[in-house]
Amino acid sequence: MKYVGAMLAAAGLALAVTLFANEDVGGIVALVVAAGPGLVLAALFHVLPMIANAQAWRRLLPELQRPGLRVLTWATWVRESVNGLLPVARIGGEIVAYRIVRRHIPRRSDTAASLVADMALSVLSQASFALLGVALLFAVGHASTPATRLLAGVVGMISLGAGFVLAQRAGALGAATRVLDRLFAGRLGLVHAQSLRLDRALRAVYVRRGDVAACLAWQLTGWVLGAGEIYLALNFLGHPHSVVDAVVIEALIQAVASAAFIVPGALGVQEGGFILIGTALGIDAATALALATARRLRDVIIFFPGLIAWQWAETRKRSVRPAGASGSH
Repeated sequence: MKYVGAMLAAAGLALAVTLFANEDVGGIVALVVAAGPGLVLAALFHVLPMIANAQAWRRLLPELQRPGLRVLTWATWVRESVNGLLPVARIGGEIVAYRIVRRHIPRRSDTAASLVADMALSVLSQASFALLGVALLFAVGHASTPATRLLAGVVGMISLGAGFVLAQRAGALGAATRVLDRLFAGRLGLVHAQSLRLDRALRAVYVRRGDVAACLAWQLTGWVLGAGEIYLALNFLGHPHSVVDAVVIEALIQAVASAAFIVPGALGVQEGGFILIGTALGIDAATALALATARRLRDVIIFFPGLIAWQWAETRKRSVRPAGASGSH
């Protein structure tokens, strides 16, 4: 299984290369180079959705223990960077973000619960955003068989998200570990106890309905702000489209990328998604691939520095610990 990620990445890269090879590669490169400074600005616009997502997560933490927005934005930046660039199936980023935030919260269960709830609610908010994208696609008269299939997929996402939330509220994790503990003759007692603490913390999160609603609102704000990147990129590429088209592209490309979470960086899948969605909106394949390249440029400009900053912070933390330990003797 350890080679699955590499195999999927190779297959995705091969698909991306094929898609570009079937178009005028020189023309695409010229288009991207000419729009270079503008695409950098479009990439930097992603800071706004990250801040919105950080604020969404912050609302799920206990009010009297919430770190500042700066801490949550830092954790969100690293979280998205890890999930966006490393072959971690969009889980590794959550683990790293948990390690960053838990140092600022007295109880680890509160940090874990806020993160788990944020993940569940993000499925619902993304599904809602994708549903908006499909609805707008139908509204502008571009209904098609792919659009109908996307609608079916969105309904599945909503069901999955709702089931995830209900399972958390019902204490499913504690119940599952209780059964496993019995099967293993009480050898999982510690795991079961930790699961019960997480279940209690999760229920405490969902009891605060105002914070849950605020989290969903901020997440939706983040998704919508992401369309600003698409709108700006299209304008700088010399193919301006309406805000509605930008929302449709962002909503559906995010849904496609999430569905392909097992493929590192959604290689190939994302490029194919841009072509299919772009075609539905009257965008030629070359421009769609240039837009996909702009999204990859965003990853380099925003996420790659996020990985470097994370590694620098980890290295600095390890170097400080021995000094602190030696000074205490």
